[in-house]
Amino acid sequence: MADPVISGDDVFSHACLGAKDLATSTAFYDAALAPLGIKNMGPFGDSAVLYGKTKPAFLVLKPGNGDAPSGNGVTLGFAASSPADVDAFHAAGLAAGGTCEGAPGARGHLPGAYAAYLRDPAGNKVCSYTFV
Repeated sequence: MADPVISGDDVFSHACLGAKDLATSTAFYDAALAPLGIKNMGPFGDSAVLYGKTKPAFLVLKPGNGDAPSGNGVTLGFAASSPADVDAFHAAGLAAGGTCEGAPGARGHLPGAYAAYLRDPAGNKVCSYTFV
């Protein structure tokens, strides 16, 4: 894999979510992120998995201290190209062991927002948004 390039326009270099059961969380993210064009880019050592479109930007990992609590008030959002992609993210995530935290639909707090929310198998809150 080529070295990732971080531009001056990037806000984050990457994001991480913890998981005690890496295999279960990997299966969830492989399924939920595929409709968004985000792919499993392989392992990072023996305790993390990298995800991205063209470069690694999201890691699912076993935390160094072994504890992977859910971050109360923390949500990681993934961009979608269309409402259909948001719907597919939600359906795939549910089928892969996630739980619903907000069904797909319009969100009145942002003009044109369409989103869906899930909890991953480790209890992390994730969502997908698009704007129509």
